[in-house]
Amino acid sequence: MAKAAILAVDDDPPVLAAVARDLRTRYGEEFRIVRAGSGAEALTAITELQARGDAVAVFVVDQRMPEMTGTQFLARAVETFPDAKTVLLTAYADTDAAIEAINEVGLDHYLMKPWDPPEENLYPVIDDLLDDWRASVPAPFDGIRVAGARWSALSHDVRDFLARNQIPYRFADAEREPEVAAMVAAATEGSGALPVVFFPDGSTLVKPDHRALAAKVGLQTEARSPFYDLIIVGAGPAGLGAGVYGASEGLRTAIIEREATGGQAGTSARIENYLGFPKGVGGGDLARRATIQARKFGAEILTAVEVEKIVVDESVRRVLLTDGIELGCHALVIATGMTIRHLDVPGHERLVGAGVYYGAAPSEAAEYRDGHVFVVGGANSAGQAAMMLSRHAGSVTIVVRGSSLEAGMSQYLVDQVRSQPNIDVRLASQVASVHGESRLERVVLRDVETGAEEDVETNGLFIFIGARPHSDFVAGVVARDPRGFILTGPDVQLADELPAPWPLQRDPFLLETSVPGIFAAGDVRAGVVRRVASAVGQGAVCVSFVHRYLETV
Repeated sequence: MAKAAILAVDDDPPVLAAVARDLRTRYGEEFRIVRAGSGAEALTAITELQARGDAVAVFVVDQRMPEMTGTQFLARAVETFPDAKTVLLTAYADTDAAIEAINEVGLDHYLMKPWDPPEENLYPVIDDLLDDWRASVPAPFDGIRVAGARWSALSHDVRDFLARNQIPYRFADAEREPEVAAMVAAATEGSGALPVVFFPDGSTLVKPDHRALAAKVGLQTEARSPFYDLIIVGAGPAGLGAGVYGASEGLRTAIIEREATGGQAGTSARIENYLGFPKGVGGGDLARRATIQARKFGAEILTAVEVEKIVVDESVRRVLLTDGIELGCHALVIATGMTIRHLDVPGHERLVGAGVYYGAAPSEAAEYRDGHVFVVGGANSAGQAAMMLSRHAGSVTIVVRGSSLEAGMSQYLVDQVRSQPNIDVRLASQVASVHGESRLERVVLRDVETGAEEDVETNGLFIFIGARPHSDFVAGVVARDPRGFILTGPDVQLADELPAPWPLQRDPFLLETSVPGIFAAGDVRAGVVRRVASAVGQGAVCVSFVHRYLETV
């Protein structure tokens, strides 16, 4: 397979030679370094690369070029190679041009010239972008294949689990492709059971559960030790934040996650107000980065593992897993976030995974090219999903129970939604029922003010109608408010009733629950600001209180 290209474009020959030299020194073994002295020359180069079937991983382009600026070139280049990462070389006075490029072409990064030394100012940027590019390129044909039915809930569940855990795969429809059906028949001894997961080593899994699938694809499902300094339940932004800081500060740390790292944030198509990412960052990308970071510092991340209950035994906190395994720790952080509320309407339950979805992954969006889909919900997650779906579907309708988008959605996202021509917003509306035989075929929408109903054809319904705290497993152990959110810090003293009296002379630490040594962070806490950045910060701060607690035991 030919090497992917890194294309450097600059009209100044010495500068072009320097950037090509630096790129070749670091990346020449894995990538082909292509040079162009103008935008026009670079457009010719990418046409030739496309004709040969070669890929471009990164464009490194000077902004100040005659006849065609760097931004103008990138606007045309990304039409040919939309997955390529983009870097603009700018002078100090070109900052406005860089911001314009972020808005117009989704620029990934801009670098001030000169970039010397490259080890500090160039390579870290390119390394990061190449990691992102590798994570987004199509899966190789010799990788994992999932044979299933397009409108099967079980097939969707397997695909969703692999996608959320950043495991590349290819889907094959056993109902439409005879050769795939033959493979399934051979793997299932003629039963035709679906889905079947085929692995490169020739092995298969038939209708696998998450635990078996996670173990097979190389995710950690069993703890390496029976006891840890710190166990974190939940690997969303708060849990990963606590994991990074706990492990980096020398605590033996394990993170337990029942589905996939990233939590609900990991399913967000794009988070545009997260500090440090002017272009925005995909939820899955953020989860991938944080997961790698936590593992780098030595945190164990157990995937497809669920906690059944917590037991307090003097200074030891015991975590009982649903498979019967018990793990002990000195300190425990609950960062389980929220569980998405289900849509309680007739016909809905049996069509989940067959046209009705909770969340919206890019793998699902691609199935609805040129179709008409509905997004239910009025918060940021719904707006982000609608924007992502609008790049594939012919039209997207957001169904909002309230009277305005502004009531639950950030203004930047409201503006994006309203400026997207193929997104329609239906206010004061709700889904009354869903219909279909083997898959979703239509929905009935109801006006909440007049009660009038409308029957609309669709085969895609994506639901974002709020969530409830995932805290049932600590019921009777730590204090919760009437809605199930965990009370921490000063709020513990305001609880109507505690499961057990507070045993210490000191008050609970800020993020400590009603049980010393058990902490809570993120959306599962009562009274918090529910933002990704807030959750990450709480996870990090939580570890400082863990250290203070450990000093006393």
